[in-house]
Amino acid sequence: MKLILYILLTIFINQNLFGQESMLCTGHYWTEDEAALMLKKFESEWNGLASWEKRADKIRDGIIEGMQLDKMDDISGNFHAIIRNTKEMDGYIVENIAIESFPGFYVTGNLYRPAQKQEKYAAVLSPHGHLANKRFTHYIQKRCAVLARMGAIVFAYDMVGYGESQQVSHKIPIALLLQTYNSKRVLDYLLSRPDVDPERIGMTGGSGGGTQTFVLAAIDDRIRVSAPVVQVSAHFFGGCVCESGMPIHKSNEHQTNNVEIAALCAPRPMLLVSDGNDWTRNTPRVEYPYIQKVYSLYDVEHKVENVHLPLEKHDYGFSKRVAMYNFFSHYLKLNSRNVPYEDGYKEDFVTILPESDLKVFDENFQTPSDLLQGDEAVMNYLDIR
Repeated sequence: MKLILYILLTIFINQNLFGQESMLCTGHYWTEDEAALMLKKFESEWNGLASWEKRADKIRDGIIEGMQLDKMDDISGNFHAIIRNTKEMDGYIVENIAIESFPGFYVTGNLYRPAQKQEKYAAVLSPHGHLANKRFTHYIQKRCAVLARMGAIVFAYDMVGYGESQQVSHKIPIALLLQTYNSKRVLDYLLSRPDVDPERIGMTGGSGGGTQTFVLAAIDDRIRVSAPVVQVSAHFFGGCVCESGMPIHKSNEHQTNNVEIAALCAPRPMLLVSDGNDWTRNTPRVEYPYIQKVYSLYDVEHKVENVHLPLEKHDYGFSKRVAMYNFFSHYLKLNSRNVPYEDGYKEDFVTILPESDLKVFDENFQTPSDLLQGDEAVMNYLDIR
């Protein structure tokens, strides 16, 4: 039986590593059975901390080179932050914010801050996915407001091509690069604030926002706590150009998947949230055990957790948010007692604001005059194809 398994595995690996011209791994790239075999192959390539870290360096380099992030290093410039329309709510404050990602290109979003004064706060990056309504939706407003009331400054920001980020289309070929760089700039901005504690930085998003979360956490250890929701899968590589439209999983020298990319967060705390009706249905049996083995190399198995909800579907709903609240409360040293609790967390103190109240730019406050506009203009400016 072992010999048959080995032969099948060898044939499959050779076909996938050497039989395909394209380096892109998109969508349901492997079947669930194939992905399970590949994880066994990956595990056979390391047998301790030193060999894992050698593999981890190769995977990390593959992400950076594959999305051409190294070409972005010296074009960031100033943030030129625009903050307006401050709204005082019940235990938290909401502001509309835009920061310059690179000259002529802005990240648009909302800043949720605690109303309670203190010298330093934790901070959380909150990217959204491809779920309905994006950053204006009620569940993003709820999770940001709850975290703010617990004591974190939260930056919720648009995917490129969604919300107010209309300088390029979402299907621009370099969407993965732009979103990762935007996330890095959001992180840079939060760390530039004198009221943010650099040792307490978290990031969480669902679906495509989960991809943004585990990718940035993999390449930037300033993210101290990570919670990718309903996205880490051994066989699914992301269904959008913003997740798998650039060759970050495969090169002439290596092959990996999102499980190993997520595992690069080790030994920092990470919460995986999965459900029974999408590509994360196998997480307790396939993805989580692999990541646990990586964390065990650092003797911190307790710092990676999986909350699996087999009766639920693909979303960032209440039960998923609650799991994240407890995880972030513990590892970011937030005060969960600031949020009403009776047989569960109460989110009814959150005022769901209309989209018009959350926009940075409107007829009374126009966008900057120096914007790069259109896919070609941005790609030509960056000289990246």
